[in-house]
Order: sequence, then C-alpha cells, then structure tokens
Amino acid sequence: MKRLHAFILKSFLGPLTFTFFICMFVLLMQFLWRYIDEFVGKGLEWTVIAEFMFYVSATLVPMALPLAILLASIMSFGNMGENYELIAMKAAGISLQRIMRPLIILVMFIGLGAFYFSNYVMPVASLKTSALLYDIQHQNPELVLKEGVFTSDLPGFGIKVGPINKETGMIHDLLIYDHRNNEGNTQVTIADSGIMSTSEDKLFLDLTLYSGNRYEEVKPKKHRDRDKHPSQRIKFDLYKTTINLPGNELKRTDEDRFRNSYRMLNLKQLAQQKDTLVNELNEEKQRLAHQLSSYQYFKKESKATRNDSTRQILLAAKTWNADSLYQQLNLSDKLRSVGNALSYSRKSKENISRNLSIQEAKNKWIKKHDNEWHRKFTLSFACIIFFFIGAPLGAIIRKGGLGMPVIVSVVFFIIYYIISMTGERAARELVLSPFIGMWISSIVILPLGIILTYKATTDSGILNIDVYINFFKKINPVKFFSKKDA
Repeated sequence: MKRLHAFILKSFLGPLTFTFFICMFVLLMQFLWRYIDEFVGKGLEWTVIAEFMFYVSATLVPMALPLAILLASIMSFGNMGENYELIAMKAAGISLQRIMRPLIILVMFIGLGAFYFSNYVMPVASLKTSALLYDIQHQNPELVLKEGVFTSDLPGFGIKVGPINKETGMIHDLLIYDHRNNEGNTQVTIADSGIMSTSEDKLFLDLTLYSGNRYEEVKPKKHRDRDKHPSQRIKFDLYKTTINLPGNELKRTDEDRFRNSYRMLNLKQLAQQKDTLVNELNEEKQRLAHQLSSYQYFKKESKATRNDSTRQILLAAKTWNADSLYQQLNLSDKLRSVGNALSYSRKSKENISRNLSIQEAKNKWIKKHDNEWHRKFTLSFACIIFFFIGAPLGAIIRKGGLGMPVIVSVVFFIIYYIISMTGERAARELVLSPFIGMWISSIVILPLGIILTYKATTDSGILNIDVYINFFKKINPVKFFSKKDA
C-alpha cells in the first residue's frame, strides 16, 4: 500500500504544482491589466516592480489554490481512469475511498496551511500591496512628449511640441506655459525649435531653445492699476534654462495609515477592532437617545423655575394632563404651541435621519470585519470541498490532460465564485448575516461533492454520454406510437 500511496501522491502533486502556477499567472496578468496605467511612465526600478508582484501574488493565493486543487484532482483521477489504473485498483479490491485516503490527508494539511496563510501572511501581504500601490499611484511620471499634444507631466509646466526628430532629438514648434508662480498663464514661451536633455542624476532638465519669444505679464505695483495688464515680450535667438525635476525615487508611505483596514488584520485583531467599533456605535446610540430626550422630546425648564424650590415641589407633587392643559390655553397660545411642537418634531426627524445613516455606515463597516473573519476559514474549507468535487468527477469522466478537466473546473469555479461574491455583497449590505453570506457558496457546493463522491463510488455513468444516448433510444417515440397503433 505504501507504493500505491506514493504513486497516488505523485500523480496528484505534479498537476497541483503545475496548475497552481498557471492559475497564479493568469490571475496576476488580470491584475496587471487592471492597473497597467499606474505603472506606465513612472520610471520605476525593476526591484520595485518585482516587490509589488511578489506581494500581489500572495494576495491571489485564496483564488488560485482552490481552483488549482479542483483542476489537479480532476486531471489526476481522470488520467488514472483513462489509463485504466482506477479499474485495476478496484479489481484488486481497493475502494475509491481508500484510493482517495492519502490525498484526503494531504488536502487536510493544505487546508490547514491555507488557514494559517490567510490569518498571518495575507494581512501582511495586503498591507504591503496597498501601501506600495498607493506610492506608485502618487509617483510623479516621467516627462513623455507627444507631437501635437499638451502634457503636464512636468510639475508647474504645460508643454506642447510639434514634430520631433528622433535621430537628432531636435524638437520643433514649442509652446511652454510656466505655472510655477500659481497665477495662471502669465509666462508663455514660443520657440521655433529646441533640445531637452536630462542631467545624469535626473534632477535637472536642461532646456535650449532657438528663435523664439517669451511673453510675461507684469504684475502692477499700485493698487489702482489692478485692472491693467501690462506685459513684456523678449525676443531671443538662443535661450537656455534649467528646470528642477521632481525626484524619481519612489517615496515610501508610512504603512500605519493602512494598518487599521479590516483586510490587514488577523483573527485576534479583527475581534478586538470589532469590539471597539461596537462599543463606539452603542455609545453613539445612547448619546443620540439622551440628546433627543433632553433637547427634543421635552422642553427644558427655565433657570428661574429650576431655582424656585417651592415651585419644584409643587410640580413634582402634581400629575399634569397634557390634553387638559392644552384646552385651557387661548387660541393664540394653542397655535404657538402647535407650531413649536411641529418645529421640534421636524428637528427630531432630521436629527434621527442623519444619525441613522451614520450608524448604518458604521454597522456596514462592522459587518465587513465579520466577513473578513469568516473569510479566514472559507479558504480552507473551499480547498477540501473542491477536492471532493474534483476527485470523483475525474473518476467519472475518465479524461486527463488539459481539455475536459479545464472546462469542467472553470465552470464549477465560476459558479462557486458568483455565489460567493453575491453572498458577500448581500452580507456587506446587511441583507444576510455574515455567516450565511460568507458560507453560502460552500453550503451550496458541499452537497454536490457528496453526490459526486457517492456516484463515483457506485461507478455511476452520470457524465457518460452513452448512458443518455441509450436512454433516449429506449424511449424512441416512433416505436412507441407504432406499438400503440398496432
């Protein structure tokens, strides 16, 4: 049995490693396609890009690992079924459960490792990814000139150029707006041609212009001349200047500004932060109730009334009937009291509506912490469920390679992913509880794994097309009606 177990493990680990890296590559390319605009023209070093790819890859493991287990299990058992190895094992008296036993133990360890990965590694990877992506997004881009197009990549300048000679580097028809004084387009330079070159340390831009004019509005010195806009023109044959360039080194942001996000916390930190948020929400509810009862529902007594001890005793000793007091008022006092009541009611309604919207937003933020808490466990459970779907499915279809297994795996994973995203969104919008929203995909997929395992154990032809062809042949309508007519 040891040799058999080694053979089964070897048949599974090879496809698992191969499919895992394939899935990681596909998901990473999808991520890059989404954020490709953030990297273009930033002059990033390859070490920064490699570091970012490493952290992003770590955050994609929860999606890649279950899909890789599903695909690998279908491929391995499909190959064994296609090569009649499963039939030989069953002929030797080895059941499908005993064949799957070493892989079940292996998948259990993988699921346990996935839990520790999602609890300890994923928060750090998410923190590093968010901080580095923020730094890249706020990195100043390199100066890229396009013919006939204004560019503002150089801070404080707007530049438009004409034809560019790529061999000599000569630029024609330059139009440069200098905005460094923050007073609009008060300094404009027009040149027939010019050359731009960057210093070796990339801190300065040397600009040489030929045959042009420089226009500059002169700010009036006297207040009475504010409406006048005198300007001066300087004609030049050769004009040289140096412009300071922003540093191209990536400025790292303090990671503590992202540390309080729910995706950057482990189970213990999630529970602590959730308790803090719940306490703050309860305190806000109590503060709202106290504010309404003190200032909106009951009119405060005047200072003179509060200082009159005799009046306080009389007021406390007597029970007042609001309806009878209202009927004793004259018409003007009745109208004034009704108006005051309406005013207090409108203020109370506005205050309650405003606070309810704030409390709902805070409650949604708390539910996101609950969703993230459950997500730590759903990854491990998904790995186990997908194995119990893929292994019986491969034994039933008996097809290896990357043809049928890929199609079946993608279909099952898309169904699981759609259900998972729908449940998570419903939980985030307070439609479902976090437990139901995060576990609904596993609850839906689990019975399918049980059914497929049972069908594979009983050698069912549930996915054998010949079974359905023979079934429809038996209920041939032509033969049915011919027997009825006879």
